[in-house]
Amino acid sequence: MSKRRIAVLTSGGDGPGLNACIRAVTRRALREEGVEVLGVRWGYRGLVNDDFELLTHRDVGGILGKGGTVLGTARCPEFEDVLVRRRAIRHLNMRGVEGLVVIGGNGSLTGALKLHEMGFPVIGIPASIDNDVDKTDIAVGVDTALNTIVEAIDRIKDTATSHQRAFLVEVMGRNCGYLALQSGLAGGAELVLVPEREGPPMEKIADVVVDAYVRGKGHCIIVIAEGWKPGTQAIADYLRSRHEELGFDVRVTVLGHVQRGGRPLVFDRTLGTRMGAFAAEALLRGERGKMVALQGSHLVLVPLAEAVARQKPLDPKLLELAGMMD
Repeated sequence: MSKRRIAVLTSGGDGPGLNACIRAVTRRALREEGVEVLGVRWGYRGLVNDDFELLTHRDVGGILGKGGTVLGTARCPEFEDVLVRRRAIRHLNMRGVEGLVVIGGNGSLTGALKLHEMGFPVIGIPASIDNDVDKTDIAVGVDTALNTIVEAIDRIKDTATSHQRAFLVEVMGRNCGYLALQSGLAGGAELVLVPEREGPPMEKIADVVVDAYVRGKGHCIIVIAEGWKPGTQAIADYLRSRHEELGFDVRVTVLGHVQRGGRPLVFDRTLGTRMGAFAAEALLRGERGKMVALQGSHLVLVPLAEAVARQKPLDPKLLELAGMMD
């Protein structure tokens, strides 16, 4: 009897919980008689370069609690070219692969949609710490990244209070301010700045710092998404130019890629496992062109075309609430 084969890849930015997805896709598929699973190394680049490896039950053992992705990930801008995608599909077909699970964010899922539109069966899993994938309440990796940021803010707040300082804490989010908004709210920030909303003028930002000082606070924390313009350094330069008026010294902390790394927390391990198994089941029963989404407490399949049609907007009520909590 010939073997049925599916493949799995991780693409785009890494994040906690990807290995839980890989493990679940593999182990759920291998429970079906006559099924094999191939892992694609280095995302879409691996498809183009024919870089596959057979995944066994043992190969995905011990990876549930590891950060990053054991398959590796890489950018592949040339995948925009239809001729490059044809080569990728040729490699899949030559390997006898009948369906692909793509784990990643908006760009990765857009690539999955393009493969689907060219006739190859694909199921997507949303994995983006920005939580900017539409149609799902949350993506894999978000919860752990947020907890990492909030822990950092708590630590920064301790040292800020000890030295009577204002801290500008920059978090990831080139186009989406979800991490900044949620961590600022949970971390008790005096101000949150996100790219989706035009920020106050520099004078108003300075007023926030002065107000915190006048009210007797021992610190002032401003959380800034990296994509907010004119940017963290511009704020720092302006505030330092008015140092004598502020009452606080100003310091900057850029959290950077520390937000992506580390062991996934329970929520992301569970979500990655649920979504991975759900994706494998869907692919093996013939579903295609869909993305696994968490809606409420249930997993559902939504069309990839709808999931990538727009960036998920921020909740305006949370933005309003964050402005009341300073």
